[in-house]
Amino acid sequence: MEESDFSKEEVLIKLGKRIKELRIAKGYSSYEYFAYEHNISRAQYGRYEKGEDLRFSSLAKVINALGITMKDFFAEGFEETEP
Repeated sequence: MEESDFSKEEVLIKLGKRIKELRIAKGYSSYEYFAYEHNISRAQYGRYEKGEDLRFSSLAKVINALGITMKDFFAEGFEETEP
């Protein structure tokens, strides 16, 4: 994969979409309830799902709260695209 294959914004949107999909799959219809239950700032978590910037440590905390591995998190939605 070339460095220019994904822009920062595209990656953040993909992260947000994946986080939201997994939260809903875990049975949480409300991002606020999920964040509260896992001791994550509700306002900050909402921004993650919208594709705003987040630190790696924050992403790791969210993935842990979802109860999956990094490998499983990145297994869908981040496939390489053909030019």
